[in-house]
Amino acid sequence: MTITEVTDKATEKAFLDTARRLYENDQKWVCPLDNDISAVFDAQKNNFHQFGKCTRWILKDNSGQLIGRIAAFINNKKAFNYEQTTGGVGFFECIDDQNAANLLFDTAKSWLTENGMQAMDGPINFGENDTYWGLLIEGFTPPSYGMNYNPAYYKALFENYGFATMYEQITNHVEVNKPFPERFEKIANWVAQKPGYEFKHFKVSEIEKFAADFIEIYNDGWKDFDNFAPINYETILESFGKMKAIMDEKLIWFAYVNGEPASFNIVLPDANEMLKPLKGKLDTIGKLIFLYRRWKGVKRMRAIVMGTKQKFQNHGLESALFTKLKYYVLPLKRYDIMELSWVGDFNDKMMSLHKSMGATFGNKHATMRKIF
Repeated sequence: MTITEVTDKATEKAFLDTARRLYENDQKWVCPLDNDISAVFDAQKNNFHQFGKCTRWILKDNSGQLIGRIAAFINNKKAFNYEQTTGGVGFFECIDDQNAANLLFDTAKSWLTENGMQAMDGPINFGENDTYWGLLIEGFTPPSYGMNYNPAYYKALFENYGFATMYEQITNHVEVNKPFPERFEKIANWVAQKPGYEFKHFKVSEIEKFAADFIEIYNDGWKDFDNFAPINYETILESFGKMKAIMDEKLIWFAYVNGEPASFNIVLPDANEMLKPLKGKLDTIGKLIFLYRRWKGVKRMRAIVMGTKQKFQNHGLESALFTKLKYYVLPLKRYDIMELSWVGDFNDKMMSLHKSMGATFGNKHATMRKIF
């Protein structure tokens, strides 16, 4: 076996092609866009390069066939928040061969060790955790956009190398045309009518304002979670910019209390239903297929992130936001499922919210750690 660092266009292409080769007979897999994967490793397109670094490798067998790949990352904003300085690995793909997997993991470990790391998390992304994050371990259904998909045998490859699960990430589903439970609906309607409570959907024309409101809510609502790192304005503007191609402004809602940003819910149509035929290639034909499928509409939408300021938690704002969303969605007669992804098993409040909505289990990912 031969492992090679990605340093030029040929090895970058091989890195992308590795996944296509390994999943060519898997009908459930949806190939991420090459442009999206490449952007993670482009300092001009991913502002995480400002406070970290990354690299990647491809693995070939003795006959020159692609059989695996891996990337390694160091995020200096998070690396030193743990007992051991911790980097990460991601975009892992491999044949069902422990020796091949070990060579990939060893190579990433060596690079991380050379750069002062004492542990690695994986599979993670060199970016926010709403995309390409976690190992799929239960519910092997077609993935929504940005959600990791992998064969079931990957779990053994990670565990046999010494990775242990830190936390599990639960994704649940809500049937759009099924009424919310009566208590949930009652609370939502009561909150929506309270004096001083205002609900607004996102507007691209006011993207800077909503980005600032998002940061204010997110950094307050999530600050007490372990190893939380505040999000910055450039990252959010970058994320909102990427969403423009698929977003529906009226699927994204913000709540305000006496004018103060209080809560938000970011929901997007599932781009994977538009992207599946493209096989990762957004060329001229691919763009035409994408535009047609976007016009035609998709059946699934994905709630990618929610947040509420701490002082407004337990006020029922989340219930009201979802009800506002449903009032818009139902007349469209387009969507069947809303995916609520993903919630860490440590987040009791969000798990309770899912339960109160009548959500059912979708799938489960795991974020794992290997201490050197």
